Amino acid sequence: MSNDDSYSLYRVPLNARLSFFNVTLIRIGQMTSLSQFMLGAMLGHSMTFEQAMIVTLCGTLILEFLSLGLGIAGAREGLSISLLSRWAGFGRLGSALIGLVIAISLLGWFGIQNSILAKGINYSSNNWLGFNLAAIISGLTLTALVAFGVKALNWTAKISVPLFCVVVGWIFFLLVKDHNISNLITTIPSGTAISITAGITAVAGGCMTSAFSTPDISRYCQSGKHVFWMTLISILIGEFIVNGISILIAHALDTDDVVTIMGQTAGWIGLLSVILSALKINDLNLYSSSLGIANAIEGVIGKKLSYSYLTIMLGILGTTLSVLGMLDRFVDFLVFLGVLFPPIIGVILIDYYMLKTSRKILDKTREKGLLPDDTSTPLIGWTAILACVVGSFVGATVELGIPSLNSLLVASIIYWGASIFNKN
Repeated sequence: MSNDDSYSLYRVPLNARLSFFNVTLIRIGQMTSLSQFMLGAMLGHSMTFEQAMIVTLCGTLILEFLSLGLGIAGAREGLSISLLSRWAGFGRLGSALIGLVIAISLLGWFGIQNSILAKGINYSSNNWLGFNLAAIISGLTLTALVAFGVKALNWTAKISVPLFCVVVGWIFFLLVKDHNISNLITTIPSGTAISITAGITAVAGGCMTSAFSTPDISRYCQSGKHVFWMTLISILIGEFIVNGISILIAHALDTDDVVTIMGQTAGWIGLLSVILSALKINDLNLYSSSLGIANAIEGVIGKKLSYSYLTIMLGILGTTLSVLGMLDRFVDFLVFLGVLFPPIIGVILIDYYMLKTSRKILDKTREKGLLPDDTSTPLIGWTAILACVVGSFVGATVELGIPSLNSLLVASIIYWGASIFNKN
């Protein structure tokens, strides 16, 4: 039995599972972040309300399907996504590669969130610091705190989410009081228009990292029924309520700049909520990214690198992304995530639910609360990796249809077909 409360390398036993309320609260906190508000503001500045809600509906249907499939598997096996993927087509080294992909995506989020944080700090100084200097200061300071184990920022997690929700609710109240909602709904946005398909992929990409990591939370669920309601409730609140409010706010203020929205409507409290939210999110992004890279390196070459060293290097890289204008590529980044992760999820779902290549050994060891031996899975699942590469390529290059669905379906079909062929 593991002495590690996180069960990072073990199954979560039934006696360690959490209540439905606690797990759902964690998931809601993950889905009601600053990045979700940024996504809604971006949609509102680029689309009509009707268009924005259509892409939100389509994008969330994709997210719910993928989250539910992975989540039920995670709850059944009590495994995190990295361990689940090891026995769902990718093998030991393949799962390390997935950890690397997650780490890189989190590094991109670090660059975006640090840009928001820097804009908030620069706004507070009346533009005295300048964006680049503020980004360097915020990025390197946070890197140092995370690298050397300073836990002073933990308190931000306890107040940032409630404060952010209160501020968003207050802004919406002011919006209802001072504007005609029906007029806002019919407002023609002034931002650069994006297509419906790109919008759907952006919505899916905005929460794709969260969808992919659903087993990391659902492994603490007590049943598949709990997984269903957890994913559905969190998506309804995060996507439709937060997105809907931020879309209307963007229409009312004619901007997608979160710092401007919060600063103009809620003053220093709104600005504080942005800064604390960015600090909380980036603390997790950098920490998880460093662990992902460390685990990937150890899995591939068997060498343990210093956590502090990796954190500093990744923090510098993420800060550099901020200075180079990562925030300006927000939509491109979301679309990238929207075609990168669906193929991986598709392969895992096909292997776990249809091919069931490791289900017997998983069932047998689950009864004992153990993990299968590493010899029970290939060293690396080349078929799974090839299917993901082709799926992502198709999603990124084919303009017909919805990129996220294209990448998902292509990878799933290739993996299923190749696996059946190899058996015969």
